[in-house]
Amino acid sequence: MHLFYTPEITGDSHILEEQESKHAIRVLRLTEGDNVILIDGIGGWYEARIEGEHPKACVLSIISHSDNYKPLPYQLHIAISPTKNMDRFEWFLEKATEIGISRVTPLICKRSERKQLKMDRLDRILVSAMKQSLKAFKPVLSDPAPMTQFLKQKQQGTLGIAHCYPLDRLSLPDLEKSGKYTILVGPEGDFSEEELESAITAGYRPLHLGESRLRTETAGVHISSAISILNS
Repeated sequence: MHLFYTPEITGDSHILEEQESKHAIRVLRLTEGDNVILIDGIGGWYEARIEGEHPKACVLSIISHSDNYKPLPYQLHIAISPTKNMDRFEWFLEKATEIGISRVTPLICKRSERKQLKMDRLDRILVSAMKQSLKAFKPVLSDPAPMTQFLKQKQQGTLGIAHCYPLDRLSLPDLEKSGKYTILVGPEGDFSEEELESAITAGYRPLHLGESRLRTETAGVHISSAISILNS
């Protein structure tokens, strides 16, 4: 099953943009009459047939489509500090998308070692992971936000902050099966004490991720997996 991402689909026919057309015709060597799947990133799942195999503008006819295709049974928003090594942050985005996540916000904290991000590249990673995992929904990638600013924004559902301080903390399996979650993950050096106190004051509950000390990106994937299992 070959999936192609195309965010704007209308009518009974569609032309793939150049990059996807080249991949379909030059790389996959698809030809006229072959069937493919189109996804728009907002739940649209389209069965289509190739009618014109041009490598710069592949022409497709829409056979059928479904709206709201296999949505997540929960909403998970992870606000996570970008790692100094971008490969690790990109790995988190890829795996969290495959597992199931609704929104990601790069969270700029006091101890964050990276504050500039190539958002276009990160969005491409989300698209690739969405296609790989046969999903029709692309996670929303929010603009980077300073933690002080993020805490002022109203978030829905269960609010949590994962940290390593020796405080009483809930484990992820003890969270309510609420269906909506916003969870904060700090940088390699953890949140500062002031940031932790501010988050708790804003309603975020301290979370315990187990006895092992996890890297930032591993914590993000661990949370994605735990919430998926909790709501399965």
